[in-house]
Amino acid sequence: MSDDFVSTRVVLIRHGESQVTVQRILGGPRTCTGLSELGVRQAERLRDRLARTGEIEATALYSSAYPRARQTADLIAPVWELPITIVPAFGEHDPGPECDGLTFQAFVDKYGMPDWEADPHAVTFPGGETVAEFHHRVGDALSAAVEQHRGGVIVIACHGGVVDAIFRQLLRLPGTGGFELHTVNTSLTEFVHSRPRRWRLARYDDAAHLEGLPKETPRSG
Repeated sequence: MSDDFVSTRVVLIRHGESQVTVQRILGGPRTCTGLSELGVRQAERLRDRLARTGEIEATALYSSAYPRARQTADLIAPVWELPITIVPAFGEHDPGPECDGLTFQAFVDKYGMPDWEADPHAVTFPGGETVAEFHHRVGDALSAAVEQHRGGVIVIACHGGVVDAIFRQLLRLPGTGGFELHTVNTSLTEFVHSRPRRWRLARYDDAAHLEGLPKETPRSG
């Protein structure tokens, strides 16, 4: 092991339940309206857990620029009294201006069901990012954060797609296909940079703090 190598931890927190999820909308950076009432409660539960257990001694707190991630970061930030660094590159897969704000059903009716097993360079959202572009953006942002905070504990309030992208990249897994991740709102996913060029998955989808809460906001109609 290199004499100057220091271990770094990265903790990914998926945002709380969002308004656009409740409304079944493709809520990209243009149309995201923040957390649902349940999403706020989920983030508060996480904050209380982290304050009680002290299990994460964060040295840096990041958030994507989406309101749902920023609101989640705002709610948990008092645990560490750290400033929140907003990095738009930690945002969810951008559907682009043509699709952002469409209901999922309207998208499927117009463009068909997305094929997430396809070539990562293929167009999924007309006018939006390809999976490859999304993964590259997230990977660059993560590399910059790790380089800036080597030896620290980096907490990132982000999105399910971002968790998936980082999971695949750090563990050197296929960019698409092979498996599916269904990451729970406000769950903790943690990686440890334990050796040069090697990351270890310490935990995935840890949502013990949500016990007793509804799994999702009930739909009407």
